[in-house]
Amino acid sequence: MDGMPKTPVAETQATMDFHAQLIALLPRLRVQALALARNRARAEDLVQDAVANALAAQSSFTPGTNFAAWMHRIVRNRFISTLRKQRETTNIDDLPMSALAVHAPHMGRLVLKELAAAVGLLPADQREALFMVVLQGLSYEEVAEASGCAVGTAKSRVFRARRQLQKALAGEERTERTMQREEKPAPRRLEARI
Repeated sequence: MDGMPKTPVAETQATMDFHAQLIALLPRLRVQALALARNRARAEDLVQDAVANALAAQSSFTPGTNFAAWMHRIVRNRFISTLRKQRETTNIDDLPMSALAVHAPHMGRLVLKELAAAVGLLPADQREALFMVVLQGLSYEEVAEASGCAVGTAKSRVFRARRQLQKALAGEERTERTMQREEKPAPRRLEARI
């Protein structure tokens, strides 16, 4: 069947299957996009762009392969492309933390605020891997395939992200940057001799 052209009925069924898989995957794509963009409007735009790309490139998808990993890769690539286009005008780290605000009881809000701040300090690759494993329930193998890295690298990213969040929420907010600053010797003061 490789060299033979598809019949219209087979093409229609393949298109319907593709659309059904895409629709079923939309919630997980939204979670990934929100983890990457950290802004609901940008996340929705990212998902819309990724879906448009997937529909345009539908013929390049090989049925029977991992559709979810293919779509997650498209979302990630669209996000990176968008960042490259906006590099000079917008820095993603400059987004206000209020973009992650959640309406919850007083204590819940404080905990969520601390968690959002700690998540905001994570490097993008660790944050993405953590969200894919924790929120989407993907296996390390699926995360590795979607991120284009080795399984061990995906495990390491999730482990480091969890460890950094645990330290931040336990009050040990010493990041690698602050530890490097603390290790530098203080400049010597020249005392005037009288």
